Amino acid sequence: MKKIAILMGSDSDFPVVEKALTTLDKYQVPFEVHVYSAHRTPEEARAFAMNARENGFGAIIAAAGKAAHLAGAMAANTTLPVIGIPIKSSTLDGLDALLSTVQMPGGMPVATVAIDGAENAALLAIQILAVTDGALAEKLSAARAENAVKVLEKDRMIAEKYNK
Repeated sequence: MKKIAILMGSDSDFPVVEKALTTLDKYQVPFEVHVYSAHRTPEEARAFAMNARENGFGAIIAAAGKAAHLAGAMAANTTLPVIGIPIKSSTLDGLDALLSTVQMPGGMPVATVAIDGAENAALLAIQILAVTDGALAEKLSAARAENAVKVLEKDRMIAEKYNK
């Protein structure tokens, strides 16, 4: 199975990124996590992206706040799918990071999840791997069915209490 790369622009992003690690662990998807900055360690970030495919990765998750150029820097240097997580910062509540991540130029796609959306970033990466991994696709289907049961149970409880 291919690995997922999880990169963050700063170790201060880890409390958000940790949700991606937990999700990948739950699905038993291997991953590596690193701190590389598009601005402070551009050569290391570039080298990582350029070698990611050869190093066994199937997708890259890049989390960054403020200017949030990490996902774009990764996309510029690999043809692997890149998923950006805009991180909420104290500056503009993450709107700056969201706009930086989602507004990529033509020919340079970055899939972007919600601000601080690490769980969905991991699930999207898992879905990408599941295109060619039937067992992983089955795990995703089972999790969705389990979530549906939980929602329907909550609906039943609310309806019993308030629908007279």
